Amino acid sequence: MTRIISLISLSLILLGCKNEKESRTEETTAQAAVETSEMNEQKEEAGIQDLEIMPISHATAVFKWGDQVFYTDPVGGADAFEGKPEADFILVTDIHGDHMNAETLQALNLADAKIIVPKAVQEKLPSELNSKLIVMNNGESLEHMGFNIKAIPMYNLPETQDAMHVKGRGNGYVVEKNGKRLYISGDTEDIPEMRNLQNIDVALVSMNLPYTMPVDQAAQGVLAFKPKKVIPYHYRGKDGFSDVEKFKQLVNEGNQEIAVELLDWYPNNSN
Repeated sequence: MTRIISLISLSLILLGCKNEKESRTEETTAQAAVETSEMNEQKEEAGIQDLEIMPISHATAVFKWGDQVFYTDPVGGADAFEGKPEADFILVTDIHGDHMNAETLQALNLADAKIIVPKAVQEKLPSELNSKLIVMNNGESLEHMGFNIKAIPMYNLPETQDAMHVKGRGNGYVVEKNGKRLYISGDTEDIPEMRNLQNIDVALVSMNLPYTMPVDQAAQGVLAFKPKKVIPYHYRGKDGFSDVEKFKQLVNEGNQEIAVELLDWYPNNSN
């Protein structure tokens, strides 16, 4: 009888341990689900809440930030901007045809627009646009309409005189308003000036060979300066499109707190 009672007691103890273990497992699973959900919500909220990004193609986009509108590297003629709000600011990064197009600038309504360009771009634009131009060199800043705009270097590594993008010719830009900061890389690699950026809320980073950098190099650059959100752009290269899904995977593996947003920069696949 004593043996039977002992066996029953042992069975009850083992059953209790099993139930407790299952309960702890369920609690751990539930907690992990809550943490994952919270992280996803934080990623969705990452960035700049009153900033709307409207890709046009490749490096060309419309940004509506509050009541002000930015165009970056407008090309494609006025038709490319049909239905879009008129620009208050136009940011041109470099002299190449996928960034600078005089005919597009001349076709747009620039009545209220300031066109911010590096010196090399100014030298290639028609003189009739001069009254609209603000020339900025690397490191210079501008305050206008509540925005601070700073010109950031963009160039290839290693630095050589025959590189497609030499240091000092083109500008990336950091645009800031009310403590929120947007970075537009322009044609660059993961240069020290990118890696040393701080407190970037939204970053647009180029990645296309042989003109800028591959996705793994772009991911390493992003992991160095840790923006709250990064958007790959300018990712059509000589041999097709860069693997932006791989870029997203690399960034997520390196830092789950960085949100990666993939937008359609090539709606017609022919630009």
